[in-house]
Amino acid sequence: MSEIKTWAFWRAVLAEFLGMIIFIFIGLSAAIGDRNNSFPDQEIKVALAFGLAIATSAQCLGHISGAHLNPAVTLGLLASCQMSLLRAFFYMIAQILGAVAGSAVVYGIRPETTHSLGVNKLNGISPGQGLGVEFLLTLQLVLCVLTVSDKRRDVGGFAPLAIGLSVVLGHLAGISFTGCGINPARTFGPAVIQESFNDHWVYWVGPMSAGVVAALLYNYLLAPREEPFREKARVLFCCGSTQENGICEPLLEDV
Repeated sequence: MSEIKTWAFWRAVLAEFLGMIIFIFIGLSAAIGDRNNSFPDQEIKVALAFGLAIATSAQCLGHISGAHLNPAVTLGLLASCQMSLLRAFFYMIAQILGAVAGSAVVYGIRPETTHSLGVNKLNGISPGQGLGVEFLLTLQLVLCVLTVSDKRRDVGGFAPLAIGLSVVLGHLAGISFTGCGINPARTFGPAVIQESFNDHWVYWVGPMSAGVVAALLYNYLLAPREEPFREKARVLFCCGSTQENGICEPLLEDV
């Protein structure tokens, strides 16, 4: 509970909130774009908007909060014992509120002729198929985040770009099927504003389960750590040493 008393903690939570507003504003603004344009270049524009928004936010806010901007990423880092339960909880709340606020801003400034708000919907596939798409696309994203935030690797200043390209990749592959959620907060924001929750559970269960599976795969099969689990688990309650607690803000902290 000691970290909740620090300004650094609340600055990080605020960074997640503000970063999410900007991310959602840019992404949804690109998504609603020209409602008469259904050609592939529209999908490319949306994919680049979401990916570059994440990359820019990561560059700007990575040293403050880690720039998770995604509950699935936060859950993956929590499952990796890289942040405390308390921090993860507040991050997710900030991300959800930021997504709702960002969606409300887009809703308020959109043209009167535009009724869309970029709500994610299944397109010609079943909920089960949508679940599989969301799971796999989020899996590659969280694996990318875990890889570039691994202190055993030196990715230099390319971490934000790598994560942004991972988001672009997910959108290029998934927009035609699910609208590409891969971020429960991003899906929740516009759904709340327009009160549209058809198959909404798909966009929570798929990405959140992928975040946990990605953490287990990376930390126990692909790149296991020698540190005992009991020592790693101390970070969940922020009761480890100073060095251990230093990874409470693990993502892109050196950028």
